[in-house]
Amino acid sequence: MIRFAQPDDAEQIADIYNHYIRNTVATFETEPVSGSEMAGRITDVAANGLPWLVAEGESGISGYAYATPWRSRAAYRRSVEASVYLHTDARGRGLGSILYRALFDELKQRSIHAVICGIALPNTASVALHEKFGMEKVAHFKEVGFKFDRWIDVGYWQCLLEPDAF
Repeated sequence: MIRFAQPDDAEQIADIYNHYIRNTVATFETEPVSGSEMAGRITDVAANGLPWLVAEGESGISGYAYATPWRSRAAYRRSVEASVYLHTDARGRGLGSILYRALFDELKQRSIHAVICGIALPNTASVALHEKFGMEKVAHFKEVGFKFDRWIDVGYWQCLLEPDAF
């Protein structure tokens, strides 16, 4: 079941995210986040009128996807940065696609025009997921992140959503 995240989901969401912080370069955060910090992030996303979705199964939350404002200036108000994270046990089952499809549908309803996603490179699976949704690579920044004693490139993928009446 896909639904909107609630602050009381924060502990489970933090557990999923902290795996990526500790073990991967999918995020450039280096210190685990608490449930209360994650609850604040969920609240901030909602306060910006943007969706934070979770996939919930019998054993709890198995993944989440959300969008944040791309930049704070008013002219960027119809552009967002999107992210998706899955529990390690949920990868490879199409859940990332299900979450992104639901997220993009929500973004269209909010008259969002541009969706931008950053990907630490190399990451074949993430690139494939984003390109499945019509995203195309629009930028490549060399060695902008430093984690696990190595420099990491970041690529940016973008798509334009179907224009809605503004």
